[in-house]
Amino acid sequence: MREVDKLNSVEAGKELDRLAKDIAEHDRRYHGEDAPSISDAAYDALRLRNAAIEARFPLLVRPDSPSHRVGAKVSAKFAKVTHRVPMLSLDNAFDDEEVADFLGRVRRFLGLKEDDPVAVTAEPKIDGLSASLRYEKGVLVQGATRGDGGEGEDITANLKTIADIPLRLNGKPPAILEVRGEVYMTHKAFAALNKRQDKDGKPTYANPRNSAAGSVRQLDPAITARRDLNFFAYTWGEVSGGAISELPAKTQSGMLEKFESYGLKVNPLVRRCETLKEILKFYRDIESKRAKLGYDIDGVVYKVDRLDLQARLGFVSRSPRWAIAHKFAAEQAETVLEDIEIQVGRTGKLAPVARLKPVTVGGVVVQNATLHNEDEIARLDARIGDTVVIQRAGDVIPQILRIIPEKRPRGAKPYKFPQQCPICHSHAVREVDEKTGKTDVDRRCTGGLICDAQTVERLKYFVARDAFDIEGLGGTMIELFHEKGLLKEPADIFALTQKPEKVSKVLAEHRAALSEERRAAEGKEALKSSGKKAKPEKDREDKVVENLMAAIERRRTISLDRLINALGIRHVGETTARLLARRYLTLDAFLKGMTADDALEELQHIEGIGGVVAEAIHDFFDEPHNVKALGRLLEWLTVMDMPAPAKSSPVSGKTVVFTGTLEKMTRQEAKARAESLGAKVSGSVSAKTDIVVAGPGAGSKLKEAQAHGVQVLDEEAWLKLIGGQK
Repeated sequence: MREVDKLNSVEAGKELDRLAKDIAEHDRRYHGEDAPSISDAAYDALRLRNAAIEARFPLLVRPDSPSHRVGAKVSAKFAKVTHRVPMLSLDNAFDDEEVADFLGRVRRFLGLKEDDPVAVTAEPKIDGLSASLRYEKGVLVQGATRGDGGEGEDITANLKTIADIPLRLNGKPPAILEVRGEVYMTHKAFAALNKRQDKDGKPTYANPRNSAAGSVRQLDPAITARRDLNFFAYTWGEVSGGAISELPAKTQSGMLEKFESYGLKVNPLVRRCETLKEILKFYRDIESKRAKLGYDIDGVVYKVDRLDLQARLGFVSRSPRWAIAHKFAAEQAETVLEDIEIQVGRTGKLAPVARLKPVTVGGVVVQNATLHNEDEIARLDARIGDTVVIQRAGDVIPQILRIIPEKRPRGAKPYKFPQQCPICHSHAVREVDEKTGKTDVDRRCTGGLICDAQTVERLKYFVARDAFDIEGLGGTMIELFHEKGLLKEPADIFALTQKPEKVSKVLAEHRAALSEERRAAEGKEALKSSGKKAKPEKDREDKVVENLMAAIERRRTISLDRLINALGIRHVGETTARLLARRYLTLDAFLKGMTADDALEELQHIEGIGGVVAEAIHDFFDEPHNVKALGRLLEWLTVMDMPAPAKSSPVSGKTVVFTGTLEKMTRQEAKARAESLGAKVSGSVSAKTDIVVAGPGAGSKLKEAQAHGVQVLDEEAWLKLIGGQK
C-alpha cells in the first residue's frame, strides 16, 4: 500500500471504499459469528489507515466510514427527524382469549370464514428502545428514536457505534430502506455497566431497558460505543416505491429473511404459526425460556404474515390492525402502604396516589402506585399501614391489586376521601351524567380558573413531549415561574422570550434560596460569596436562560395536531387530536368548525369521536375565555397545515357514509379505503354528507340521505368511482 501522504484524491476514495467494506466484513465475523479471520493487530492497522486517509482527505469521509463506530461529540441538542411513515405502537393482549379475539377481528375485517387460516409471524417482544435506520443505496445515512411516532430524535452518530448495525448492507437492498427494530442491552452487559458505574462512584441503572435508552441518547457517541449495545431488526418504514409489489418479499417472514441476507440481525426465535394453537404454544415456549435468554422481553408480538393482507387491514389511529403484542403476566410484590396523597390534575380530577415502602418489582424499585379513584380505595378497603400486593400493570404502571387483611396494623382507620380540593379548597364533586344518570367515578375540583393546580398541570401538559415538547421547561420550572407570576396561560410561555432578565432574576433568587436552605440544613454558617466564586454560577444561569429561550423559539412553529393535543381539552389526547387535525387540515378550517353554530353536530359525525368527547370539545370552545386564551397563544405561533391524506382522488375532502351490507369488502375495509383516498367517513347522515354508499338492507340512513338530497351510490357505483385509486 502506498503511503497516505502520496495518495491522490481518486486513489484515496477507492481505498476508503475498500477499507469500509473490509472492516465491516471483519466486524461481522468478529461480532456476529465470533470467528475473526485476522489478528487484532491487523484489524487495528486497517482502522488506523482508514483514519489517516480521512484526516488527509476530510471531504471524502463516507457515511459508512468505520470511524463512525466511535465518532465525535455531537450537538447538545438532538435534531428532530420526521418519520415519513409513522412509527406506531401496538395494541396489547393480556390473555389467550384476547389473542383469539384479535384473530377473529382480522377475519371479520377481511370477510373470511371463522375457520379460514390466517398465518402470523410470532417473535419475542424485546424490552428496549425502538429505533429507525434509514439506508440509501445500502448505506446508513440516518438513525432516529421513535419519539412520539411522528417525530423522533436524530441519534445517527450513536447508532453507528453499535456493532449489530451495519453501516453498509450486503446484497441488493431497495434504494431506500428504512429498517426498524429495537436497541437493547444484555443482562451480562448490564451487570458489567453497573459494576463500572459503582466502581467510579456513579449512580447505577434500574434495568437494562433504561440503560439502553440512556446510552443511545448520550451527547458523546464515544460513551455509547463503550456501552455494549445490541440491535434486532423486525420491521420497516419507508421503502423505495412503497407498493407491496415492489417489496423484496411478499410476507413478513420473507422480509425478515431478506433483512438477514442484507447483514441485519433478526431474532432467531421468530416463527411462522398457522393456527391459534400453534401461536399459544409458541407463547408458552418463549415464556418458559424468558429467564434464560440473556436479555429482557415482555411478551410476544404476532403479525399477519401476508403483506397484501396487512395492506388491506391497514391502521387505526395509533396502531396496525394486523399486529398485536401478547404481554406476559405482570410481576408482583408485597410492601406497605405508608400514605395516600391526593394530586389534582389539569382537568380538576383528584387522583389518589399510594406512597409505598420501596420494593423491587421486575428489576425496578417502586415507591408509588395508582389507586385510580375513591371507589377503588373503597373496594380494596385500603388503609394507611396496610400490607399490599402490587404489580406493574403491563410491566409499566404500578398498581395495588389487593390488601392482606391479616397483616393490617391494629387501629388502622378507613380512608376518608377529601370533599374539597387540597390546593384551592373549592368543593370537589362527582358529576352526574344528565343523559345516563350515572355518577362519574372521578371527583373533580370545581375551582376551575382559580385553582393553581389545574393551571400548573395544564401548563405542564402543554410543554410535554406529545404536545409542544419544549426542552428545559420542566415541571419544577413551570411551578416556579407560575409562583412568581410569570406564567398563567400558554401564551405566557412564549412571552418569556421578551423578558429574559426577569427569568434570569427568578432563577437566581431560586438558586440563592436553595443554597440558604442547604446551608441551614447542613448547620453551616453562611459563606461570604465573592465575585470570583459567583461567576461560574452566573455563567451557568445565563446558559440555562439562553437555552430555554432558544427552546421556546424553536417551538413557535408547530403542527396542527400537536397544537390541538396541547390545549388540554378533556378526553382529547394524541389520537383524537390527530383525528381532528386530519379532518380539518388547516388551523382556519378547524377554528371555523369549532365555533360554528352546528359545531357539536359536526363533531358527532366524525368517525372515531363519540358523544362524550364531542361534548367536551364543544364545551371547551363554547367558553369565551378559552377562545380568547387560544387567540393570545396564536399570536406567537405559526401552525403548519396537515398533509393531505391522499393524492387527488374523486372523493378527496368528501364526507362519506356507509350503510347496509357490502358484498365486495367488509364495512371496516371500505371505511379504511375511503379514508386512504382523502374522504371523511362519518357514522351518520346530515346535510353536509356528500355520498352515501348503500348496500342491501340499508335503513334509516338511506332515508335521511334521500331527505337531504345526498348522492346515493350502490357498492358497484362506489367502486367504479374510486376505481384505480390505491
